[in-house]
Amino acid sequence: MTRKVPFGRQMRDAYFGFSPSYTPLNHGSFGTAPLPVIAHQRAFDTLATERPDTFIVFDLPRLIDESRNAVTPLLGVPVDEVVFVPNATTGINTVLRNLKFDEGDVIVHFSTIYDACEKTVASVGELEPLTRRCIEIEYPIEDEEIVRRFREMVKTVRDEGKNVKIAMFDTVLTFPGARMPWEELTMACKELGVLSLIDGAHGIGHIDLTHLGKVGPDFFVSNCHKWLFTPRGCAIFHVPLRNQHLIHTSIPTSHGYSYTSSPPPPSVDGKSHFVLLFEFVATIDYTPYLVVPAAIAFRNEVCGGEAAIWSYCYSLARGGGDIVASILGTERMDNKTHTLTQCSFANIRLPIPFTSPTTTSSSSTNPTPIIFTPKKATAIAVWLNRTAVDEHDTYLQIAFHGNVLWVRLSAQVYIGKEDFEWIGHVLVGLCARVRGGEVVF
Repeated sequence: MTRKVPFGRQMRDAYFGFSPSYTPLNHGSFGTAPLPVIAHQRAFDTLATERPDTFIVFDLPRLIDESRNAVTPLLGVPVDEVVFVPNATTGINTVLRNLKFDEGDVIVHFSTIYDACEKTVASVGELEPLTRRCIEIEYPIEDEEIVRRFREMVKTVRDEGKNVKIAMFDTVLTFPGARMPWEELTMACKELGVLSLIDGAHGIGHIDLTHLGKVGPDFFVSNCHKWLFTPRGCAIFHVPLRNQHLIHTSIPTSHGYSYTSSPPPPSVDGKSHFVLLFEFVATIDYTPYLVVPAAIAFRNEVCGGEAAIWSYCYSLARGGGDIVASILGTERMDNKTHTLTQCSFANIRLPIPFTSPTTTSSSSTNPTPIIFTPKKATAIAVWLNRTAVDEHDTYLQIAFHGNVLWVRLSAQVYIGKEDFEWIGHVLVGLCARVRGGEVVF
């Protein structure tokens, strides 16, 4: 497949509706949908406006089925194992709030867990006899070491006489933006008899998932509105047939729920109870689900297919990240095997020095340059983010990791290396102002 318009500025101008002054470098947080896909969504919304009852009762189930059939080839799983939920956080909540936990049950996750998922685990632990154990990792790190630490944690918990019931990990981390060895971790879970719950928020449309069925995680959720080009919010929720009996209710509980004392009646159209459970979950805007076929068609017909998108974005993330790092005089995060950078994110160290976490203050005899304490990292990140918005009309995803302040930049088909070069020079000025003492604590 060949694309109609070159990637970069021409793709942006032809198919995306950004404000002319806005430079979008943070696709990973909320994604965006191309204008033709948004047009499809508006057409569905018009149908729902014209005949709300018939659209919701009769058309919606059929259209959702068409989307489920369209998306499963990207996952390599049967269509009866995939439903839609509004976002990955809903999917994570659905799994953890359906499982039954006994005394001594433990959930294992990594220190890089997404904040909302960590809070979900904590919330479930307030109601269920579930405790959690966190595996500390600091990037850059090799995949082999991540898997080793996971195995070691499972052994440690079991040596304490407890049961690791489930492990949660990512396909690609939110921060730092790094690909995790989710396949190897899933295999380790199988070997160790631990349920695997994968937060693939940065998954579909971002990395190849066509082997998901062969890898065989126990639960998998992935946002379509981040990297697959659907409107917000739309996510796929994959549960293999072997585990669907564990999912008793959607979140929130709605019409598809059946009392445990009354087995669900057979569906007149042959749909499984799992599929029906999520087909209509209260009154929300379902149109983002319905345009999945249009989003996939755009990726194939306009962009040239998944492989062409990944090739461009991965190369841009590495090359553009190196440009920014060169301008700043720092480096782009990577590991020796380059596995963590097999994605569309670039993490670049900002030239803002911090004292060691064990150091209480910087030297008073040499106040220039200022060396900041780690406690000030959050305030600096907030100032950088807000100033970039106010003065440069762009949004920067910045966070503190490993005693370093990193900026995470997203590569996408509508930007080019000139955008990375531009933000590199913007960051030079912003970081100089931080070092000059402009941030007030």
